[in-house]
Amino acid sequence: MTGYGAYDKNIKTTESPHETDAAVLEHAAQVLIAAQTLMAAKEMDNDDDFFMALNYNQRIWTVLQAFAAEEKLIPDQIKANLISLSLFVDKQTYKAMSENDPTKLDVLININRQIAAGFRSIPPAEEKPA
Repeated sequence: MTGYGAYDKNIKTTESPHETDAAVLEHAAQVLIAAQTLMAAKEMDNDDDFFMALNYNQRIWTVLQAFAAEEKLIPDQIKANLISLSLFVDKQTYKAMSENDPTKLDVLININRQIAAGFRSIPPAEEKPA
């Protein structure tokens, strides 16, 4: 067996889109936690990392907001809730930035983790025969 064959044999599963979404949100939560920890401990050389973490998280939520606004298959109530939540994330992000307050990240971290858990609870789509 070649090296490629060994790799192919071990990599047979693929992530569902929901698992990918969950992983992205969880990663953003981890980035926010790292920035929060450094900021609270005054270990940051400057506030750039704090703002970059917030910007990263907000970009993810901007994509989720655009997706929800354009996706036709999402029920209207879920679409409205997701858009409302993304607007709340925007406001909380601006508040954290303007106050330069690491405690304001708690709610963003919690939201990311809760939505990631929700994505993980969605069963994978059934595979259709080729």
